[in-house]
Amino acid sequence: MDGGADGMVLVFCGENSRFPSGVFLSRPTAEAWIARHHLSGILTEYPVDVGVFEWAVRNGTFVPKRPEHHSAEFIGGFTSASLEHTHFLNGAAVP
Repeated sequence: MDGGADGMVLVFCGENSRFPSGVFLSRPTAEAWIARHHLSGILTEYPVDVGVFEWAVRNGTFVPKRPEHHSAEFIGGFTSASLEHTHFLNGAAVP
């Protein structure tokens, strides 16, 4: 996972936070920042210039099957476990 490739960025969301606390173009930079501050949370690779809903549909990791799958509420809250992600605990990646 390296956020700079193919229009992707790495977004860190701290444990129990509602909003991201860092956005990075490279994994080494993100990991150094997480380690320096002993952070716990999830580092996730997100596509740039496309919503996760469209990205997942385009990549075949999600197939909308019900009418509500096309609603603003569903699309606005959509996320995908198929996005590359790493969990961190006290600044270290959790295997």
